[in-house]
Amino acid sequence: MEVPSDNPAVTDLEAHAASAWEFFRSIGSPKFHVAPMVDQSELAFRQLCRAHGATAAYTPMLHSRLFLENPKYRAEHFTTCPEDRPLFVQFCANDPKTALAAAKLVEDECDAIDLNLGCPQRIAKKGNYGAFLMDDLPKVKAVVEELYRGLKIPVTCKIRRFPEVEKTIAYARMLESAGCKLLCIHGRLREQKDASKVLADWNYIRAVKAALKIPVLGNGNVQCLQDAQALMHETGVDGVMSADPLLCNPALFSGRHLSGDANCKVLLEYLDYCAKYPTPMRMVKGHVHRMLRGWFQEHHDLRDQFNKESHTLAQVRQVAAELSERIAASGRDEPIPKITERAQARKEAEEARQLAIAAAIAEQKREDDAIQEQLLPEILEEQ
Repeated sequence: MEVPSDNPAVTDLEAHAASAWEFFRSIGSPKFHVAPMVDQSELAFRQLCRAHGATAAYTPMLHSRLFLENPKYRAEHFTTCPEDRPLFVQFCANDPKTALAAAKLVEDECDAIDLNLGCPQRIAKKGNYGAFLMDDLPKVKAVVEELYRGLKIPVTCKIRRFPEVEKTIAYARMLESAGCKLLCIHGRLREQKDASKVLADWNYIRAVKAALKIPVLGNGNVQCLQDAQALMHETGVDGVMSADPLLCNPALFSGRHLSGDANCKVLLEYLDYCAKYPTPMRMVKGHVHRMLRGWFQEHHDLRDQFNKESHTLAQVRQVAAELSERIAASGRDEPIPKITERAQARKEAEEARQLAIAAAIAEQKREDDAIQEQLLPEILEEQ
């Protein structure tokens, strides 16, 4: 699909860029951003990351129609406090009017409204939002323009790249001319969902930064503070965003590597924020698993016990305290993952199955060879 370029909402790009930079400076020109993560970038976690070096944060992606129509959804998924700034509230949307109406509900409690144009998950395809709106760029343009014209605060966007650099640049420029005042670009394609298998391509990020006049953030391959600094240095972007790596190490932007029982201590800090800002237990449990992941892979009994029980914050604290004691007793800074009995049984069963298949194939080959030997004299006689 061609990128629409006619009748831009922004008639004076230089003035728009100046306004965008004024906005960026007004919130402190933040370099280190907590990415929007469904059920994982909630207020308590945002505040934990801010305490450890993050200078801006995004809410979890909010479904604009549900947010507009359902007060219960709104109350559970959007919470903030005066210290929770700068704050970008992210929505997924494919209808301009719905997007604006939902955003108006929170424009007085945040610094900008962000449009999710980067979610690559199957649910986004089913709902026709996120990165799947890349197939309908006129609709994207219409939503951004509606937000730009109807909000008191800036509209920003988070995108993924196209396979072609030129189309990616045209896409970014279209968003800029539609009213976007800050753009975050992820260096992976929509199809590249597994960050462990495919590196983000920073060349696309560099190209977009060079092509736009508004502030640009880069996203992808930021596993530590050094990666964040390298991304800014190599592409010229004005800030970086991290998602999954922050879940494992909320202190990533401080430059700390969590070793020993430091994960347990950071988890306890997170639980303090949860006590201050009530957080659904499903979100808490998700963070527990990510922060303690390596040690849970060693201490299966503690992990299995944690998975079986419903929890209060006090019980989660007990898990962290017991694990901390075990780590101290081990005298090690890093975990040694162990395979569980169940996983070992599955592995042995699979190995046995593969051996049986190999034996069956070998037996079939022996039978075929034997039959061939028996038929050989007859074949020679016929010749």
